[in-house]
Amino acid sequence: MLQQRFQSLDKRKIQTETHLENARKELDRLQREAREKYGTDDVDELRKKLEQMKTDNEEKRRSYQADLDHIEAELAEIETKYDGAGTSGEGA
Repeated sequence: MLQQRFQSLDKRKIQTETHLENARKELDRLQREAREKYGTDDVDELRKKLEQMKTDNEEKRRSYQADLDHIEAELAEIETKYDGAGTSGEGA
């Protein structure tokens, strides 16, 4: 009975050690990847970089939206101008 319990616990210990080793390898891989891509593997620094990326992206989106609004307004103005010219030209 004690022998079975010992074997069961030993098996669980080996499995846990294997999981721990795999987790460490994955952590090392992710840290290396973060250093290569972002220059750091520090979680706080990565959070700051993410927030900066979000801020930059939002600014670019706003700028793009403003450009599209401007283009749309200019097109509407041109359409109005040519629609008015075409209407008065057709009546003549």
